[in-house]
Amino acid sequence: MTKPLRVVIADDQALVRTGFAMILAADGIEVVGEAADGAQAIDAVRRTCPDVVLMDIRMPEIDGLEATRRILSGTGTAPRIIILTTYDLDRYVYAALTAGASGFLLKDVSPEHLVAAVHLVRSGDALLAATITRRLIERFAPHDDQAATLHRDLSTLTPRELEVLQFLAKGLSNAELAARLQLSETTVKTHVTRILSKLNLRDRAQAIVVAYETGLITPGAAGRTEA
Repeated sequence: MTKPLRVVIADDQALVRTGFAMILAADGIEVVGEAADGAQAIDAVRRTCPDVVLMDIRMPEIDGLEATRRILSGTGTAPRIIILTTYDLDRYVYAALTAGASGFLLKDVSPEHLVAAVHLVRSGDALLAATITRRLIERFAPHDDQAATLHRDLSTLTPRELEVLQFLAKGLSNAELAARLQLSETTVKTHVTRILSKLNLRDRAQAIVVAYETGLITPGAAGRTEA
């Protein structure tokens, strides 16, 4: 029997927590903890070891951004974190992604999308719409060489891995990458795993951010597709 997904919901609005909990429970997802601020979220994660955390950014005491940093910097297996926001270009969303969050959702998300998002990030994928990601990067990412070199050194990647990272940053799935590069999906997954390992990244969300911050890809180029 498949082990149910375990989720912690952190939001300072009780109505939001209750609504999300009901939606997830209806799909068989187990809500193992709720939190009204960042400190409670950190404690809930330590106590329950969830697979996924739904994390509101703007909470009292410790906000969601700092809570995300502390949770992901801890020892042991860290959960995947989905940022909750009311605004898709919230500057804190970008900061949370660079801190290791696996994506973000607007609070007016549909029940179906919420459930799908939790399953998606649990599988190790990133919850990032390519168009919104480009807008976030364009507005908030550092655009100078010093900031880029402080982030990651791409020289450890092979030419093929750089190519995979470029397409990954444009929002292509593994299946789309396989078709574009004429490779098997298994081979693509191997390349992605090696990229994450070499750059010391948690998941595809961080890889996308790094691709932009290092100048490997630019927001304007991301919208184009090659023949």
